[in-house]
Amino acid sequence: MTEPGRLTVRKTYKLYIGGAFPRSESGRSYPVTSSKGDFLANAALASRKDARDAVIAARKAFPGWSGATAYNRGQILYRIAEMLEGRRAQFADEVAAADGVSARKAGELVDAAVDRLVWYAGWSDKIGAIRGSANPVAGPYLNLSTAEPVGVVAVAAPPEGPLLGLISVIAPVIVTGNTCVVVASERAPLPAVTLAEALATSDLPGGVVNLLTGRLGELAPWLASHMDVNALDLTGCPDDLALSCEQAAAENLKRVFRPSGKPDWLADPGTARLTAFLETKTVWHPIGV
Repeated sequence: MTEPGRLTVRKTYKLYIGGAFPRSESGRSYPVTSSKGDFLANAALASRKDARDAVIAARKAFPGWSGATAYNRGQILYRIAEMLEGRRAQFADEVAAADGVSARKAGELVDAAVDRLVWYAGWSDKIGAIRGSANPVAGPYLNLSTAEPVGVVAVAAPPEGPLLGLISVIAPVIVTGNTCVVVASERAPLPAVTLAEALATSDLPGGVVNLLTGRLGELAPWLASHMDVNALDLTGCPDDLALSCEQAAAENLKRVFRPSGKPDWLADPGTARLTAFLETKTVWHPIGV
């Protein structure tokens, strides 16, 4: 709250692309308001060009991130959880303003987001054991199947759960070795902006997570048709937009994850999101004399 006699500092937040915070190339922004209609800040209104830049950054980061050990990726997710814990008060204020919940409830949602990161961090070096296998074959061969990341994933963040929902869609994508371009909740983008600030000061390499703020209806179709995007998470898309994105994705054989019903972000997440953006590589090797 601004003290009497002081001017309010009206913030205009930027995008998060390739580990940096550029302005939208369009120069556009839009006002973000609380659940009561009070002005909170201005957020960048990302354009098609910003989305393309984010995909380029994600593709550039993919070889290094997918080539890192699963243990190292888990360590980095745990470090991000520590960063969120350190900024708990700020996240709680932003969640309370966005969703109109009490300070206590907002704090519980922030704690749940931290716990969700730790939970996914623990899966980093275990999901391969679930998805991988040694396959019986008839002949002098050894046949092994291993799980590998699909590549660049475009994610439509849910409009509800601006922090917990956001973490729940990003963490399983990156812990399995993918990189991502995320369109934050248009209604409540400030927790995503603050998350970007935490990511920039964590051990996460630039470009692994790229966060865009703006209109989902403007950005999602271009990401769905982008030839260098390998998969889509349509969690935050309304039905009509999700359908058009699925049709665009079918033209270039993208993998699409479209959950049914409204997700309960406080429920046990299971492994569905962990396995959604993994593909199986099978290796044959001769054995015997």
